[in-house]
Amino acid sequence: MEPGREVVLRTAITRDRDRFLLSILREDFSAVYPALVRYTVNVSAEDRILALFRTNSYEYSPLVPLRAGEVAMETARAWEAALRKDPRSFFEDHSIRELHRQQSPPADLVMIQGSPRGDGNCSILAGWVAGTAADLGRPVQVIYPHDLDIHCCIGCYQCYNTGTCVFQDDMAGIIDAIRGASVIVICSPVYTETVPAGLKLVIDRAQAYHAERMLSGGRSGQKGITLAVAGRKGTANFLCVTRVLGAFFINLGIIPSGEILVDNVDAARDIRRIPGLEEKVRALVLRQLFSESAVSSRGECPDSGPDAELPSPI
Repeated sequence: MEPGREVVLRTAITRDRDRFLLSILREDFSAVYPALVRYTVNVSAEDRILALFRTNSYEYSPLVPLRAGEVAMETARAWEAALRKDPRSFFEDHSIRELHRQQSPPADLVMIQGSPRGDGNCSILAGWVAGTAADLGRPVQVIYPHDLDIHCCIGCYQCYNTGTCVFQDDMAGIIDAIRGASVIVICSPVYTETVPAGLKLVIDRAQAYHAERMLSGGRSGQKGITLAVAGRKGTANFLCVTRVLGAFFINLGIIPSGEILVDNVDAARDIRRIPGLEEKVRALVLRQLFSESAVSSRGECPDSGPDAELPSPI
């Protein structure tokens, strides 16, 4: 998105033969969140940025007696004084650190297996999904959040300053995988009417990817599939799961493109005993992968409804 931009300060600083420009830029992102404003303080010379500081209005909770605009202005005043006194020391303390996002070979399909049980029914679903993509020769990656180091989101909103999270952990690799995939599949059991804790960590921390998309833009046309199992009988058991995962997809610009909800699993015990379920799962995955291939090769999407002509499940 393109925010409203306003230069609120521009000060030229001369020290000996050096000349620097100190600026504050105000950007209005209220189209994304009400009253979200980002301030950027920077020092430049000959159109090259030498020092940078960002803060936004959502960083400061009601009990914190600070406001983003005030912090930006105070930072600019402190920087000006430091630059006039000793530019070399200032730049030693305020050198810009490059942000390097993880780059791994993209997978056409990314599967987030939300169950902490590696040998349960969600694992069976994940196997069907991964197998379907692999049979088509499409690169696939399966992610197990419970086996990874993922810090909980602390709601600091600093990702809206840079498009990256303040925590350096395995979540960066998950975002990298989601960013590169054409189809994202999330599989979840129902835990106390919602998703398991490890999967919820991924959902919350993906806010950094939302921030990245807001600041830098992102791809469109990605498809999202929801698969879920519940021990008790009745589709009402999936209400919170489908709402949470639906919000996750929409927040990241991913198009919800199908769901399969398997209830009464406590009675079935093994979902491989449910007639037609494997074929149903494979057909849904094939539909999205086949549709994505057709879009890439022909620039148009074939009929993806139940009567569409698709390859037979392997």
